[in-house]
Amino acid sequence: SEEEKEKKKKKKKGGGGEEVEEEEPDESMLDWWSKYFASIETMKEQLRQQEAAAAEAEEKEEMEIAEGSKGQAKNKEKYKAPKDEKKKKQQSVPEVPEKKNKPKIDELKVFNKELETEFDNFEDWLHTFNLLRGKIGDNDDNATEEERIVGRFKGSMCVYKVPLPDDVTKEAGYDPNFGMFQGIPSNDPINVLVRVYIVRATDLHPADINGKADPYIAIKLGKTDIKDKENYISKQLNPVFGKSFDIEATFPMESMLTVAIYDWDLVGTDDLIGETKIDLENRYYSKHRATCGVSHTYSIHGYNTWRDPMKPSQILSKLCKEGKVDGPHFGPGGRVKVANRVFTGPTEIEDENGQKKQTDEHLALTVLRHWEDIPRAGCRLVPEHVETRPLLNPDKPGIEQ
Repeated sequence: SEEEKEKKKKKKKGGGGEEVEEEEPDESMLDWWSKYFASIETMKEQLRQQEAAAAEAEEKEEMEIAEGSKGQAKNKEKYKAPKDEKKKKQQSVPEVPEKKNKPKIDELKVFNKELETEFDNFEDWLHTFNLLRGKIGDNDDNATEEERIVGRFKGSMCVYKVPLPDDVTKEAGYDPNFGMFQGIPSNDPINVLVRVYIVRATDLHPADINGKADPYIAIKLGKTDIKDKENYISKQLNPVFGKSFDIEATFPMESMLTVAIYDWDLVGTDDLIGETKIDLENRYYSKHRATCGVSHTYSIHGYNTWRDPMKPSQILSKLCKEGKVDGPHFGPGGRVKVANRVFTGPTEIEDENGQKKQTDEHLALTVLRHWEDIPRAGCRLVPEHVETRPLLNPDKPGIEQ
């Protein structure tokens, strides 16, 4: 229940990393939230380290400038810098062993920004071009581009010389007669089930006189319009929602998902606090495989159950086939060969009753997690993650809500 989550959250926040370490987490007590909060700690740690490194670099730079201007004190300053570095290193070293014991809880990747910024907007081959209505008279001159959009063209264009340069034919393994666009999905409509998990919102813009808000979730995709009004969270600017929504949709007609947070009002209409739009089609077609993130481990029960409809071995076979990559060849001794690379991993899995079974799934997952190392066809696959998206309001352009 929500209350338990809150309690768990408080306990997590209060104890920091130590608590998890003292009592080995009991599998049956763990859930997705344990995983999420452990991952958040890791993200904060990484941010702290980045900041420390940046500060250190800045300090060094300042020293170098000072050195340049004080030729005399050059040697003294030079000796000082390494000392500083040592101190900094000593501060950050003890934290590492503690982290080593900590991942008894499996983690996911928490991005402190939108997934798109990590993966070049998922425009690896599908680009979006706005189609604008032409200008008829003077009054159209001051119409904004947004108002003139009548549709979107999505696709890719490629211009090349014939005959094709050798490197292109070799590198892409393409038959030049068919051009560069092979292995691209057909243009038929596709029915998908979209599952949206909304974890929480932070630092919402106050919407009421009391400096608080009563936020609830609204989701829109094509003809589907969900307003989760009855589950608003009273007087809260940092609501933990922990909700999931299932929506059926058809690409290309319904591909822009809008997730909005509204402020519930007893009287009058509910105000929009902010919203974020996600292009699902680009994610669906991207070679980075942004449909369901690849998790760290493969397990068939417990808080970490594999959530993708396809198993790692199926995903791997599909990727190899589509990328014209040789493999996967599973061999004895926990080895798998893909292209000219060999990966190793465990070959047993335990079910709920502790029975061990042989499986190739761990091996396949190891390859998926290193897919960018595969020559030619490889690229980074989206990991199991939580993304953080800014909420924007059309009335207050450019200001995060």
